[in-house]
Parts: sequence; C-alpha cells; structure tokens
Amino acid sequence: QVQLVESGGGLVQPGGSLRLSCAASGSIFSIDVMGWYRQVPGKERELVSLFTSGGSTNYADSVKGRFTISRDNAKNTVTLQMNSLKPEDTAVYYCHAVVRTTSIYAGMNFWGKGTLVTVSL
Repeated sequence: QVQLVESGGGLVQPGGSLRLSCAASGSIFSIDVMGWYRQVPGKERELVSLFTSGGSTNYADSVKGRFTISRDNAKNTVTLQMNSLKPEDTAVYYCHAVVRTTSIYAGMNFWGKGTLVTVSL
C-alpha cells in the first residue's frame, strides 16, 4: 500500500552532520503525521522529531537546537538535518507516517525499514 524509504545514514565523527531523507510512495490520499524515530538495541523506539497533523513540529529534548526537520508535501518527503552529532545519537533511525489511503478511512501507521546512524571517532 504505502512504502517509506529512508536514505542518508552512515558513519560520522562527533560534532559532524548528517542528513536523513524519507520518501513516501504508494496509495497516498494524504499524510497526516510524518517524522523520525530512533532505536538503540535493548531500548524502546523513541521519538526524534515529527510534523503534526496541524503542521507544527515536535522535537525530543535531546535533539533540540541540533536537529531540524523539514517536509515537502508535494513530494511526500521528510528530511532530518542532524548537526553537532554526539555518540549518544547512534541508533537506527526510522521514518514514520500516518497516512490516509482514501478520504473515508482514518490514517494508518507506516514505518520505513530504518537507516543506521553511527557517531564515532
């Protein structure tokens, strides 16, 4: 139905920057919520940043001032610019979206497969 494909992960030194992108495709009527979560082995998946259905943005306290989320509604993409990266930012980053596939039904949750971000010397 709907596919989310992430790109842009990799290895970066502390203090460096990375840019993650996510593109949604498939049977999309509208995207209500779109953003990024991350997960470290042995821990729960946590919110990094997202656009709400009203168009505002939320950020985890740990990334405020360092990460910036942006969105292109026409292309169904969301981007996460990550600056001043720290070793504790190391995780698998997942794109998430709440997508309406028709005008009738409520939005459904979709996840990308994840992209690994490693912050290390």
